[in-house]
Amino acid sequence: MTDFVGLTWDHPRGRHALEAAAGDLGDGDTLRWEVQSLEGFESAPIAELARDYDLLVLDHPHLGDALSAGSLRRLDELFPDELRRRWEADAVGPSIDSYRWGGGLWALPLDAATQVSARRTALVPTAPATWEEALDLADRGLVATSLAGPHAFLSFCSIAVSVRTEAAPADALFDRQTSERALELLTRLSAHAPAGTDRLNPIGLLDRMRDHGDIGFIPLIYGYVTYSSPEVSFGPPPTHDGRIGSTIGGTGIAVTYRTAPTPALLRHLAGLLEPETQRGFIPRHDGQPSMRAAWTDAGVDDAAHGFYSATLSTIESSWVRPRVPGYIPFQSHASAVVRSVVRGDRTPGDALDEIEERFAALPTTEEIPA
Repeated sequence: MTDFVGLTWDHPRGRHALEAAAGDLGDGDTLRWEVQSLEGFESAPIAELARDYDLLVLDHPHLGDALSAGSLRRLDELFPDELRRRWEADAVGPSIDSYRWGGGLWALPLDAATQVSARRTALVPTAPATWEEALDLADRGLVATSLAGPHAFLSFCSIAVSVRTEAAPADALFDRQTSERALELLTRLSAHAPAGTDRLNPIGLLDRMRDHGDIGFIPLIYGYVTYSSPEVSFGPPPTHDGRIGSTIGGTGIAVTYRTAPTPALLRHLAGLLEPETQRGFIPRHDGQPSMRAAWTDAGVDDAAHGFYSATLSTIESSWVRPRVPGYIPFQSHASAVVRSVVRGDRTPGDALDEIEERFAALPTTEEIPA
């Protein structure tokens, strides 16, 4: 008999389905979940958390540091090949691929999310299709951008994916011209945002859009199905020459190395990815499923006010961040640097020099450390 404990993030989307499915796993095993803030989920060191928990809900860029510390178990060794092949075929976008590193699978993609656009339908009846149209809305004070925590850098990256015209150098995320254009666009989009929105995380921004009505459009924000309604509508981000830029997020469930997973625990985890669970249990408990069977289910989509059909093409083409050791601290620092430019405290050239220098200092290959 084993009493397992997991750590997830404190939002209905992150906890309700996991908590409802937990409890008695069979064979005398039990599972309970504790929670941390969204900010903890985005930046807390996985190696430290892995010493205290059997299961961790994490984002894929944490893999480099987690594996450097030997914190996680390879799921290839815990689940049969046939089951993993089915997940690979059925997961929406790069949801499962983002948790692959060095030939191994390190987390199960329970929740799928990427940056999409959100609009208050009464203020913005038709979503802007291009960045130029979004800038017109920004000049009218109707646009807020997601800048808090790591999101300034993530917004910058997604705009860069959309506007880039050439391949990046080997030691950079993007070529310099693309980075300059992306930083300029993000700065202009943010120039007339409602006061205080630059300090809000995605949940706070969507709360304010829904409850106060002074935000008409957010061009890039991680999609939260729990906010989809006739008043708040989600869709693709603005495009450049028809190209969508979006940085995938979502969550995966990882098994820590301190844990000896039992058959009952593995059956429970696999059951969370079953089609009937993804189409039924997960959405009924405020979750955001990771399997295409749920995203393309008409009933699930109707209950979510069209959230899934409106954002499917965005997640299918979304960009995967690096997973090298040191990426999470780099992302936090780079986001602060981007915010300093948006607020007018630094010049774009100086800021990009620093970001490029720090990125170039990260490991250049995604090899699992020995």
